[in-house]
Amino acid sequence: MKNKIIFFALLLSVTSAAYAQTKLEVEQFSQKLNTVPQAQLVDVRTPAEYQQGHLPQAINMDYRNEAFAKEIKNLDKSKPVYVYCLSGGRSAGAAQKLVEQGFKEVYDMQGGYLKWSSAGKEVVADSKGSSSKDAISQEAFTKLISSDKPVLIDFFAPWCAPCQKMMPSIKKLTKEYEGKALIETINYDQNKALAHQLGVDEIPVFLLYKNGKLLWRGIGLMPESEFREVIEANL
Repeated sequence: MKNKIIFFALLLSVTSAAYAQTKLEVEQFSQKLNTVPQAQLVDVRTPAEYQQGHLPQAINMDYRNEAFAKEIKNLDKSKPVYVYCLSGGRSAGAAQKLVEQGFKEVYDMQGGYLKWSSAGKEVVADSKGSSSKDAISQEAFTKLISSDKPVLIDFFAPWCAPCQKMMPSIKKLTKEYEGKALIETINYDQNKALAHQLGVDEIPVFLLYKNGKLLWRGIGLMPESEFREVIEANL
């Protein structure tokens, strides 16, 4: 009986391993993709994001669209699938969904399109993104960060879950430090050229400037106390 339990446990382990997603860094993802001619490359961002720039030969299947579950049925389960989004969140969910649907080889690019483009990898269209009418100009940005007060910049996107979780804290700090420090939110989607210039390859990203100099950089979900500490230190 004991041997049977061990056998089934090993069988389950092997079966799970056969249907697992593999997370790859940009360079690994690129190398593997180039050596597999039958690879299926899927961009799981929105159509608007896809049109602004995507990896060569990638097909677009919006992970957050209800049609995603039906669209992946058009993929060949006998061939490897490579997925990516903007920064890695949506692609992780998409990769898991593919595994659940029986795809044996699923590769998820860590850091997504942001990391890929910032590494200088080939893309279709402008890797820096086109200018938006709502984009902040270089002149306006330079003037903003030249203040003799601390200037905290928050690069965010409406679709970014961590960005939205941080927004209440950012709004609270904006009121709390009114007159003492400047806190500005910048929409990544509308300011890709600026983000590229500043080396922003994941979001949310927080940059603290004073007199035109970058003094501090924070990434991801962060406690309010850390923001207060860095702002207070530069008042």
